[in-house]
Amino acid sequence: MIRLNQVKLPLDHSDDALQAFVLNKLSITADQLVDIQLFKRGYDARQRNVISLIYALDVTLKNVDEAALLSRFEKDQNVRISPDTTYKYVAQAPADLTERPVVVGMGPCGLFTALILAQMGFKPILLERGKSVHERSKDTFRFWRKGELNTESNVQFGEGGAGTFSDGKLYSQVKDPGFLGLKVKQEFVAAGAPAEIIYVSKPHIGTFKLVTMVERMRRQIIELGGDIRFETRVEELNIEANQVTGVTLNGGEIINSKHITLAIGHSARDTVQMLHDKGVHLEAQSFSVGFRIEHKQEMIDKCRFGINAGHPLLGAADYKLVHHCKNGRSVYSFCMCPGGVVVAATSEKEAVVTNGMSQYSRSERNANSAIVVGVSPSDFANDPLQGIALQRKLERNAYILGGSNYDAPAQRVEDFLAAKDAKPFGPIEPSYKPNVKMTDLSGSLPDFAIAAIREALPAFDKKIRGFASADAILTGVETRTSSPVQIKRGADYQSINIKGLYPGGEGAGYAGGILSAGIDGIKIAEAVALDMLKAN
Repeated sequence: MIRLNQVKLPLDHSDDALQAFVLNKLSITADQLVDIQLFKRGYDARQRNVISLIYALDVTLKNVDEAALLSRFEKDQNVRISPDTTYKYVAQAPADLTERPVVVGMGPCGLFTALILAQMGFKPILLERGKSVHERSKDTFRFWRKGELNTESNVQFGEGGAGTFSDGKLYSQVKDPGFLGLKVKQEFVAAGAPAEIIYVSKPHIGTFKLVTMVERMRRQIIELGGDIRFETRVEELNIEANQVTGVTLNGGEIINSKHITLAIGHSARDTVQMLHDKGVHLEAQSFSVGFRIEHKQEMIDKCRFGINAGHPLLGAADYKLVHHCKNGRSVYSFCMCPGGVVVAATSEKEAVVTNGMSQYSRSERNANSAIVVGVSPSDFANDPLQGIALQRKLERNAYILGGSNYDAPAQRVEDFLAAKDAKPFGPIEPSYKPNVKMTDLSGSLPDFAIAAIREALPAFDKKIRGFASADAILTGVETRTSSPVQIKRGADYQSINIKGLYPGGEGAGYAGGILSAGIDGIKIAEAVALDMLKAN
């Protein structure tokens, strides 16, 4: 096949425009064209009233000398042979394999580690401290409606991980020469995701679709010989002579294995403390803190797409903003959720944490995103646990500011910028549940963060007119953008000081979203499989 990149066509091009472009570009006849497959479709909205679609196409030809054709386009980087994107398993478990790998955590990283190991025949044991995704959903919605928190079953803990209650974004900026991201998306499609996630440039799924997909992937792991155990927390990592030998569970049971994957997510603070106590090498890493900001989605659509707002191929508009402040900090938008809601995302009692969530339709009236400020290891003298201490301090302060009943503190942008007492919200209604308390947010973050956000919002308004409008809503606090800790590993994906321990995903500091965590899970599965074969 031939890959054509940067194929640019008008937003409302005709059905036969792609074929006409291919025939003209390659100087071939319709009889020589067998098939056109979409590899990617995005858009160029730099001129919001004249938006173009940008394609990458895989073209199958007949009766064409492809070598001669490619030589004609030797200097054209947009015409190349299509790469082989087929996923190839690195190993197959032998029938006499005596050991089973253990995977701790059932977010995207743990899920894909277990799935790929199961597909290779290694029959993993998958441990999840939370509940199944169906039962977990009940607990999460109960918390949002009634403020009744289950600390082991919530937005952070349970089957599917934190990404289950999010926008379900499936794009990443990680380098992926092996097309592992495509393997992740193909598995999602096989589990019920829309086929378009394979080729659209910014695919997303949404919470309700993710729930059913995760259940189907779980069933596949079990059918392939894997075991999955919910409400099973790892209390201790068992180590002998710098070699992991197994895990001790919350009921006292010990599971022996010399291949343990840790995909614990960014909120398993008790597990991080245990790892620190056991001598596993941890390092502080950068993370961010801030607020969720809400606007009318209609305003964002018009600012980004102009007269094309509402076009079905464009959907609800998103944005990505960054501002470098005078105090040396950077403020940026994070986890933007078009047509979504702000959700309660704490996993600890007497704490308030916000996050964003959208359904596949992205049809809610508000847009929201985190507006956050970077915090670096140097802020804590590189103490690996001080980042967690700061997160907890801010979350508990937000709980008090919100009225000590899991309501979140919120403030209109006009009042926040002017450092004035909070007024009642106006035409933009905050979406956070259980509720919000309009209050002064000045003391909810470190002084450097408040100053940076106050500087950044007017700068963002110059890029998206209305971003700093008086009635836009800030809701606090956003603290779990990423893990403040990295569990250091080597090129073999094992901990640098504990053999057989494979830290991965967001919680270990090696991913930032569903897709990158899934990719990391595949890499770990491959490393585990190869090491098990060598040991066997």
